[in-house]
Amino acid sequence: MKHTLQERPSSLLHIDGHAHRWTPKEARAKFRSGVSGPTAGVATGHTQANLISVPADWAYEMLLFCTRNPKSCPVLDVTDAGSWTTPLAQGADLRTDLPRYRVWEHGELVDEPTDVIDRWRDDLVSFIIGCSFTFEWALTEAGVPMRHIEQGRNVSMYVTERECRPAGRLHGPMVVSMRPVPPEHVAAAIRESSLLPAVHGSPVHCGEPSGLGIEDLSRPDFGDAVDAEPDDIPVFWACGVTPQAAVMASRPPFAITHAPGQMFLTDARDEQYRVA
Repeated sequence: MKHTLQERPSSLLHIDGHAHRWTPKEARAKFRSGVSGPTAGVATGHTQANLISVPADWAYEMLLFCTRNPKSCPVLDVTDAGSWTTPLAQGADLRTDLPRYRVWEHGELVDEPTDVIDRWRDDLVSFIIGCSFTFEWALTEAGVPMRHIEQGRNVSMYVTERECRPAGRLHGPMVVSMRPVPPEHVAAAIRESSLLPAVHGSPVHCGEPSGLGIEDLSRPDFGDAVDAEPDDIPVFWACGVTPQAAVMASRPPFAITHAPGQMFLTDARDEQYRVA
């Protein structure tokens, strides 16, 4: 399965150069007012998360899918049916406070709005899933360069040939994010990310992308192509866009997700999820 939808151009045009200084509350307020764009580096030090909302009669299968595929879908919170709040972000509204959403009907992308108030349903159960942007602070502190942030781009994401463990009606391939890492920093990237299992943890693959069935790093399925330095090694982490690939493969009647790379900003601190 390969992603064929046309992505909206993703740039930091609407997120200013001071976004790393925003508080999560300030970031959510800006997104609620219509600001959008990739959130890598926004509100530095605070946990970012993926979002998927499904009808209640699919919620058990989604929870089971996440439980069976914890590298791709580490669950941070699950809401009650119809609720748009979470204790991870005081006063936040899951319907308005992400930069951009995706609305799915029978596995097809039908809209990419900046809020989903008009699309919200009383039977929706929302899953807040860990995001690899959360461990980027640890990699940066260890000296690992973040090429996508340096270049003002969204992280590169790819649909792989690795199938997730299915759960009832839900099935689909693993999606990965990729960061080019200089050889001397690969060990640090593996070590530091492994200490944050709640936000995908250690990489699932390093080196030749064909090992994941990825043919061309310059053509990501989600996000932006990121320029690597000549000696950089591509390092791949399981990605929270995996549930969107499952939606495309399994075709539930309705779902709402975040737009890839445009995440939910929580009040939690990144270090809260570090295990050592």
